[in-house]
Amino acid sequence: MHRQILGGLAAASLIFGGWAATATRAADNLPIDAKAYQKAVDKAIAYLEKTQNENGSFGKQPTPAITAICLDGILKTGRSVDDPMVAKALKFVIGFVQPDGGIYSKDSPVQNYETCLCLLGLHEANQAGRFTKTIKNAEAFLKKIQWTDDKTTDPADFKFGGAGYGREGRPDLSNTGFLMDALKATGNGPDDPAVKAALVFISRCQNLESEHNTAPFASKVNDGGFIYNPIGKGESKAANTPDMPEGALRSYGSMTYTGLKSMIFAGLTKSDKRVKAAVGWVEKNYDLDSNPGMGKAGLYYYYHTFAKALNALGQDEITDAKGVKHNWRQELLKELISRQQPDGSWVNDTDRWLEKDSSLVTGYVLMTMSYCKPK
Repeated sequence: MHRQILGGLAAASLIFGGWAATATRAADNLPIDAKAYQKAVDKAIAYLEKTQNENGSFGKQPTPAITAICLDGILKTGRSVDDPMVAKALKFVIGFVQPDGGIYSKDSPVQNYETCLCLLGLHEANQAGRFTKTIKNAEAFLKKIQWTDDKTTDPADFKFGGAGYGREGRPDLSNTGFLMDALKATGNGPDDPAVKAALVFISRCQNLESEHNTAPFASKVNDGGFIYNPIGKGESKAANTPDMPEGALRSYGSMTYTGLKSMIFAGLTKSDKRVKAAVGWVEKNYDLDSNPGMGKAGLYYYYHTFAKALNALGQDEITDAKGVKHNWRQELLKELISRQQPDGSWVNDTDRWLEKDSSLVTGYVLMTMSYCKPK
């Protein structure tokens, strides 16, 4: 009798255990609804509220850029400009407005980067025109430091149209992508000279040989993806694979989505061969586990460019190289929520580009989630 009872319990365990496993797998396929989305957002904002510095900044390094990223994310996901946490952050950011119109730390080597991000944060907070003058001055500053012909940069020069950290060194696609975000936010359309010039630089960052890019590296890979900058022999942050020809530069995820989004902001449509080639790269390299070509480096920056680009593209599904259709918003939400820490934050174990700073990464994620809100 005892043996029969144990046997019955074991059988029941198998039956109900199997049912539970099946139920879990079924639950994994359920969509993230508005309630689950809001729960994740609320936990993240509570984390930022708890860890905000006394001076209103966020992050280990109290810079205007990191604070602006968090501010942008907090506002995009529903907090009001009247919220005390938001008010403190705004006061901190405004404290970095410079006489030249830029918004950056004194003697900052990353003036474009900081000004773009601060402009975007203030744009989200600009109720009743409170920050309109500051935003317009910042816009003028950004156009002034762009590499254009009035700065003795000839259109034939591969620096032309790009934005760098400032007017020193060289421009790159990451900074130019932030410039395009700022220009879009301030109402600059495809006919604006700064947007036109930026598109020249952006096109030259694409691994696509055409009349828009005659750089030697463009024909070596020709996969439609993007690199970091096209100047000289060009530069990619992604290491080449052994099978790549000499002089080739590997396309990678975060820059490809930055390039795609920026081209759409510059007025290119899905029929343009540059956009078609970029979308082709996206389809072949669809990935939410890593930043393609970079692994975990810059993963959360990648998630943000991924979401912003596909939102701009206006395409709800991506069909990958195997013919599988992906609802990218739902899949990205699931990935992000699965990575949220118990305290509500997100953090990257790989430190590159400051992604071990949980405030920075949590700000990135809130901005990203704003493009994925369930209806």
